[in-house]
Amino acid sequence: MNTLHTLTLTAALLAGLCSALAHAACTDPVDPAGVQLQAQQQNGVTYLSGGIGLDEACALQRMPGYDLHMTFSEGTGNKYVPVSHIAIQNAQGHEVLDVNDVGPLLLAQLPAGRYVVVAQHDGREARGTVEVATGKANTLNLHWKDAN
Repeated sequence: MNTLHTLTLTAALLAGLCSALAHAACTDPVDPAGVQLQAQQQNGVTYLSGGIGLDEACALQRMPGYDLHMTFSEGTGNKYVPVSHIAIQNAQGHEVLDVNDVGPLLLAQLPAGRYVVVAQHDGREARGTVEVATGKANTLNLHWKDAN
C-alpha cells in the first residue's frame, strides 16, 4: 500500500471516528450556557441556525418540530463550517428563505414539497435538492471539498 493511499485511508477512518464520537457525545446532557439559539422567521418559514460548539450542535440535533435539517461541511475530515449565504427556493422557483451568515447547522419548518438549496462558503457554491415530507425529518448535507 503506498503512502498516499495509507494517509487517505487513515484520514477517512479518523473522520468516521470523530463523527461517531460527536454523535455519541450528543447523548450526554446539554449545558444550556453553551447554547445561544433563537428561532427566526422569514416569509412564514421558521428556522434555527447555529451549531458552534458541541452543546449547541447537540441541542440543534435534538430540536423537535423542524422538517428540514441541513449541515454544512468541508474537506476530507467533514469539518462543520458556517456559510456566508443560503437561499432556498420552492418548486415554482420562489425564494422562501434567504439568509446570511448561518450554520454550520440549519433547521427549517417548510411545507411539504421539493426545494432547491444554494449555499455559499469561502466564495464557493454548493447546491442540493430535497423533498420535504410532512411529519418526517428530512436531511440535506452540503459539502465543499478542500480548497486547493
